[in-house]
Amino acid sequence: MTVPSPTATLTADDARKIVLRAQGLLGTVERRTGVRGILGRLGAVQLDTISTLARSHELVPYARLGAIGRQAVESAYWSGTGTFEYWSHAACVLPVSSWPDFAFRRRHYRKRGRLWSGHPISDEAHDGVLDRLRAEGPLTATELGGAKNKGEWWDWSETKIAVERALSFGDVVCVQRRGWKRVYDLPERAIPAQYTGDDRTDEQCVRNLVTEAGRQLGVATTADLMDQYRLTREQVESVLPTTPLVPVLVEGWGKPSAGRTGTAAPAWVHPAELANPARGRHRTTLLSPFDSLIWDRPRTARVFGFEHRLEAYVPKAKRQHGYFTMPLLAGGKLIGRVDPARDGRTLVARQLSFTSPRVSEKALDAMAAALREAASWVGCDSVRLELVTPEPARAPLAALLA
Repeated sequence: MTVPSPTATLTADDARKIVLRAQGLLGTVERRTGVRGILGRLGAVQLDTISTLARSHELVPYARLGAIGRQAVESAYWSGTGTFEYWSHAACVLPVSSWPDFAFRRRHYRKRGRLWSGHPISDEAHDGVLDRLRAEGPLTATELGGAKNKGEWWDWSETKIAVERALSFGDVVCVQRRGWKRVYDLPERAIPAQYTGDDRTDEQCVRNLVTEAGRQLGVATTADLMDQYRLTREQVESVLPTTPLVPVLVEGWGKPSAGRTGTAAPAWVHPAELANPARGRHRTTLLSPFDSLIWDRPRTARVFGFEHRLEAYVPKAKRQHGYFTMPLLAGGKLIGRVDPARDGRTLVARQLSFTSPRVSEKALDAMAAALREAASWVGCDSVRLELVTPEPARAPLAALLA
């Protein structure tokens, strides 16, 4: 792909502010439209089974809206016809308006014949799931005949494999969860006709998703655009020239392309972002490690100078920062980490650290505020500090939390 000349050069700080605004963490966001508004801005909210303070899909709107009622979050995701669940960046809740744009992925899975390798299933089992849903209405995998065999948690039953295969093909859809179980239904019943009748080509789907990725990310390299919806480089580069995104240089974002000088690398941005400088109030909050602001680790390091890694699946003895480490966002920067847990009505900071060895009063105030808000949100009335790094920060932080 031939990249046109950059339209502007952004400082790293300018790019970071645009990213924060695009992600709903700087300035006025869709607070009046609540969780659905946040989902519309972000385009996707990742799902995960881990729950410490709360599950990740609850933590994402909390980070932007504050201590919104948790039932309001669940209701926004799993009631009505405004959302559905599918494979985008990972397993995500998506606005129903994006249903047509995932037709290319549904066709890909259907052509391949399965969702993942190692999960073969007969057409008879697949059709049997559809017949049951058609006759009985929405059902969970358990209600369809059982989600698991008697082995490990990943040892899916034939029924579960069949219904997940049907989900990947678009023959069934999930627009609701019941007790964290997917409830499967037929798309003609659960997805508004205006979306099921929109038959887009693969090229149209990818172009729309790349455009949306650019809007959601604010400023993005080609690799960032690829990661947002798990697209290939070939897919992204084939449609970029036909999107509204324009190339810019960002100082400090790596090596320049051949023939260019300076310490700037090419990235992509929507022209509207360049015309409207990012201003407003920064959110101070703890972030889920699956939050779309930071789910791309190389991008997080580039934008924020912050190395972050999910260590939930790392052996305990080898963890550096904890099981479910939540970065602290304050003043538009990532300035610390907390590995939280709950003990009755006490929020426990099992491991807490600041990025700077010399912790400022502002950083202490931000950490205390974030911990107090998180504790209140999950029904805790106190905070207990365990391991604190650097250790001299313990006493002043404890005093602020007292």
